[in-house]
Amino acid sequence: MPVYALGDRVPQIDPTAFVHPDAVVIGDVRIGPESTVWPTAVLRGDHGTIVVGAQTSIQDGTVVHCTASLATTVGDRCVVGHNAHLEGCTVEDDCLIGSGSVVLHRAVVRRGALVGASALVPNDMEVPSRAMALGVPAKIREDAVAEGAFTAAAATYVHNGHWYRADLRRLD
Repeated sequence: MPVYALGDRVPQIDPTAFVHPDAVVIGDVRIGPESTVWPTAVLRGDHGTIVVGAQTSIQDGTVVHCTASLATTVGDRCVVGHNAHLEGCTVEDDCLIGSGSVVLHRAVVRRGALVGASALVPNDMEVPSRAMALGVPAKIREDAVAEGAFTAAAATYVHNGHWYRADLRRLD
């Protein structure tokens, strides 16, 4: 897998995490236990810090970036869907970030919330716990997510990380 230091900014990847060989991790990026980073995802901690908690899935094609003044933090047991873009935001524990969605500067996605596929969570928006953020720009639907709604999805990616670590092999 392409993992790069940038000057004194060196990624810290927990030994139980799985980072696919076709993902890219650069700079001040911290990936927690049993988390997974899938093909063509890019986590670029060049000017700031990116933190991915435990048992979180960063799926194919996702871009996670930060700024010099805004870290990007993704909590524990989150599922970040394919082709999402997270930058300078906070995603708390147990969230689902839908495929193709964008979460921007200073936005906060609270515990157990969902950002719908292709939604845009603009600068400074807060998505309350157990709410859905849907549309462009996102509109909030309060109390729309059941407690534990994403537990099985997060567990599936933890399982897949262990499976891929054990059985993935390149054939060419």
